[in-house]
Amino acid sequence: MNLAQQLNDTKEHINQYLSRLLQERVAIAPRLNEAMHYALVLGGKRVRPFLTLHVGALCGADQHSLERAAAAVECIHAYSLVHDDLPAMDNDSLRRGHPTCHIAFDDATAILAGDALQTLAFELLSSPDKKLNPNRQLEMIHVLADGSGDRGMCGGQALDLAATGNAVPESELAQVHIHKTGALIRAAVQLGVLAGHDDAQSYRAHFDAFAHYLGLAFQVRDDILDVIGNTESLGKTQGSDIQANKTTYVSILGLEGAQQRLHDLHHKALHALGKIPYNTQLLEAFADHLLNRDH
Repeated sequence: MNLAQQLNDTKEHINQYLSRLLQERVAIAPRLNEAMHYALVLGGKRVRPFLTLHVGALCGADQHSLERAAAAVECIHAYSLVHDDLPAMDNDSLRRGHPTCHIAFDDATAILAGDALQTLAFELLSSPDKKLNPNRQLEMIHVLADGSGDRGMCGGQALDLAATGNAVPESELAQVHIHKTGALIRAAVQLGVLAGHDDAQSYRAHFDAFAHYLGLAFQVRDDILDVIGNTESLGKTQGSDIQANKTTYVSILGLEGAQQRLHDLHHKALHALGKIPYNTQLLEAFADHLLNRDH
């Protein structure tokens, strides 16, 4: 099966799982449930759940355990986008080609939907699972909390807000994206490894290095697309970073320099994969696809 088919199948699978997850919940506040569904299921590349599912499969993890872990990390990602788009944050009106959650509903409902998706993630990870070692399951909860909290994604967002309107050096910009974007990508990969066999734990550091470089390269590509992409393909406003007066890899390094940085990070990600004695061809192809995407 080629990568395009794998991506499509995984996206369809996780979308169905997420949709069913919300539909089966007893909704005491139907409008809140509708907003959660809107934020969680409407569009998206499903980068993080793809990584959790396929890294976990390489590591011999149970499919049902992986589905819950993949859903958990996507709940965190969706909540972060809802909150990032709010007027108090990035004030975006378009996400994945559709009105952002606070535009489609209202600010208060969007905030609550994000809050509820965040707690749903940990409800999923903490649910009893006979296929998981209890200590490993606890570590999975810790990894996702660390990757999404003040030392991870939320901390990166705070750094991003502080840097907006200020010229920052590349080292500081990297810290923003290592945490804002990269931390959750690393968590997604770590969840897959932790759900796997005992032997797979020996390669956890190499999987983590792959995820670290992939996450940073993913953001460099985003910065490049903000310059060379178009609104229709991106599903968000082209040039929004420039309009928001944000420092990007392109503004620091120029377009050619940013493309070279992307190449270097891509190479490091593949080098890390090369240290893992499993068939990582699918992950290599996925990295190639992700870092050469047009949206």
